[in-house]
Amino acid sequence: MNYFKFPEKAVHHIASIPFVYLMVFPIVILDIFLEIYHQICFRLYDLPLVPRGAYIKIDRHRLEYLDNVQKINCVYCGYSNGLIKYAMVIFAETEAYWCGIQHKEDDIFKAPDHHKSFLPHGDRDYFEEKIIKKLKD
Repeated sequence: MNYFKFPEKAVHHIASIPFVYLMVFPIVILDIFLEIYHQICFRLYDLPLVPRGAYIKIDRHRLEYLDNVQKINCVYCGYSNGLIKYAMVIFAETEAYWCGIQHKEDDIFKAPDHHKSFLPHGDRDYFEEKIIKKLKD
């Protein structure tokens, strides 16, 4: 709750409210389409469903020492941050299913943890031996 450190920015905080809460609409739309994708495609691919409750946790609004605005903010953050983590896992599983080749790392891009089990980037021989040869057998 770093905003408490900056009481002089109260006007800035208030001015940001519409921009922060306008994000609810794309987040909810993402949630709807993500869940449709997840439920249909993962079943078609025989992939285990990702447990939504492991990523989206909304519980801080029950803390009696928070005021109503803080409680609403806690619901918003628990839902939106959890949804983004949930989406990341779903897309990571999709990436592993369809691709599974590491990206080339450089000074800016750091590969996500789920790439550790992927095939090496740019290793054609390994790809042909591990993937293409197995498909032909």
